[in-house]
Amino acid sequence: MTLLTDKIAVVTGGAQGLGLAMAREFVAAGAKVVIGDLDGDRAHEAAEGLDGEAVGLACDVVDAAQVQALIDAAVERWGRIDVFVNNAGITRDATMRKMSEDDFESVISVHLKGCWNGTRLAAAVMREQKSGAIVNISSLSGKVGMVGQTNYSAAKAGIVGMSKAAAKEMAHHGVRVNAIQPGLIRSAMTEAMPQKAWDQKMAEIPMQRAGEPDEVAKVALFLASDLSSYMTGTVLEVTGGRFM
Repeated sequence: MTLLTDKIAVVTGGAQGLGLAMAREFVAAGAKVVIGDLDGDRAHEAAEGLDGEAVGLACDVVDAAQVQALIDAAVERWGRIDVFVNNAGITRDATMRKMSEDDFESVISVHLKGCWNGTRLAAAVMREQKSGAIVNISSLSGKVGMVGQTNYSAAKAGIVGMSKAAAKEMAHHGVRVNAIQPGLIRSAMTEAMPQKAWDQKMAEIPMQRAGEPDEVAKVALFLASDLSSYMTGTVLEVTGGRFM
């Protein structure tokens, strides 16, 4: 594939899961990739494991200086940045009665402030180039709300609003901003949930199966590439039809 030939992409939270699947998809499409992750060693290992040009660096997305360093690394190495994926995230699930302020604030910070840092700083470079694609990873939880996820649902809903506002600000600069809302995607985290919870979620999915990380990654590739050249401010659901 050549959808991203000679393009430079940055993926936060890219050492595992959806982030790694997206990094792998981008490299396969011809891109050079910078993987940022809170765990710098895992980011380096993930980059080493990709079949293409990639580097892995430590990055706490809550810290704007570290996000800027991630972008600077891409620009210094390859001269530009064409794609930025805000994927880094955490969960601290609990009902409101049991959720601590720290549980709430940490999830909001990583998802919402982290996404704002990445969007704002990547856009600053892209607007000078007059081109670029930003892909923000929201969640189905940001559409419908999930029990025990007032923090996560709020953050993921906020990412949708932020993406739309940023898309309006950046459209005339040639920079596109879009979001993806994955549903139940097979991962170590989701497969560890109690069978009862898994079965309940599966019953809500018309396609009757969980999604795979590469199925989200392919949608990210679409939004990162010129295939979506007339799309900005959109939210694409990758859910198997759950909660249509």
